[in-house]
Amino acid sequence: MSTQPNNSQMNDDRVIVIGAGLAGLSCAFELVEQGKSVLVLEAASYVGGRTGNWNERGMEVESGFHKFIGYYKALPDLLERAGIDLDDMLVWETTMEVRHPNADEYGEFGLDVIHAPLKTLSGVLGNNNFITPADKASLIPFLAAGFKECVSSPEELDLISVLDFANQHGVSEQALQRIVEPLSSGIFFMPLEKYSAYAFFGLFLPGIPRIHKMRIGAFTGGMTDVMCAPLAAAITQKGGQVRINAPVIRLLYDSEGLKGVELENGEQLSATRVVVATNIRRSQQLLEEHFSEHEWFQPFLSLDAMPHVTAQFESELPLLPEDRTTFGPGTDIGSFGEQSRTTFRGRPGRASIILVNPDELIDLPDEEVWERTKQGLVDIGLAEGVSSVTDYRIVRGNENFYRISPGNEPKRPEQMTPIQGLYLAGDYTKQPMFTTMEGAVISGQKAAAGILNI
Repeated sequence: MSTQPNNSQMNDDRVIVIGAGLAGLSCAFELVEQGKSVLVLEAASYVGGRTGNWNERGMEVESGFHKFIGYYKALPDLLERAGIDLDDMLVWETTMEVRHPNADEYGEFGLDVIHAPLKTLSGVLGNNNFITPADKASLIPFLAAGFKECVSSPEELDLISVLDFANQHGVSEQALQRIVEPLSSGIFFMPLEKYSAYAFFGLFLPGIPRIHKMRIGAFTGGMTDVMCAPLAAAITQKGGQVRINAPVIRLLYDSEGLKGVELENGEQLSATRVVVATNIRRSQQLLEEHFSEHEWFQPFLSLDAMPHVTAQFESELPLLPEDRTTFGPGTDIGSFGEQSRTTFRGRPGRASIILVNPDELIDLPDEEVWERTKQGLVDIGLAEGVSSVTDYRIVRGNENFYRISPGNEPKRPEQMTPIQGLYLAGDYTKQPMFTTMEGAVISGQKAAAGILNI
């Protein structure tokens, strides 16, 4: 097959961005703001990627249970410049809760130092029936050493798991199960023994100097609807193009260099600058055709993706009395929230649940995953909500996340590649916020800066 794009599609000055998730959209926005000609190509029928929502066989679902963290900087700045009002997009939560099957009561912890200082303080000093003062104290050496090593020796910290690091520093079993596990597996759904200690501490480190911004925001609608589609609209208003239902199957590259991309329908589009901003697995597939023997790409091509599995359901009764982030350590329930008052308004009850141990769950039938989900909810005291479920969907995938296991940090690539005109964007690329929305935005901005020679 010829790698020469059709003459009718020639546009050498244009930048093609493959993927309309937050990484691709943030990159495109920065470029159009500087007057660049940009075409964003998205394989799906909606924008947003891993921060998207869509209709799944008659039920509105989201890619997963997402929350907006108050100490983010790049994402809120981007949205503000795109004309998106955070106060319209978010409902801020003041507390979170942790439910453990072996606890007599759940723990309630304040999140907002500025707007709810008493709740925050009482969460630290209280909850003694959920976690004892001695168990809390066992966390101090662990946290102090972890944040110190995250700054002084990140490479060494990345070689050890959260579990091993906690054991080295004397974290009690109860503190491990009821605090460390919710803050690790409950967020990125990997078991403690497979979770890099550097990824754990590195995620929270940027929040320390911005502790006054530490709060969690629930979206007031699906993330495509309230965040990503308005961002795509801002790109088009500034002169860019965003095409959905346009899957790219290969990069057009030969001995003379990068020529553009080819779509699944055979259409060839020329560009001497291409940003690959797809999920990790699709990025690897696009790159390995031409660059599998290239030394620079080989570490990235060996970086594992990890699966994700979520359960989402509607019910006749709310699962919880308020919409807030909740963790279920000791079960298959990682983190979840009631969303009938926030993201999915108009339903009597609506919840999304991140399930832990996705390697074990990814190939199981939906019915079996759902049974395990229900059992986990019953185990943490939510049997009444389970009994009123009217419909559910299991949303899963193998391609969206890089595996934050010990030793994987050096495999993450930079946004600028050694191939002239080829750039990468995605939270799997090198940036300080790991696999988060903030990380995706930073990666897109770094790719744009490379194109703009900033």
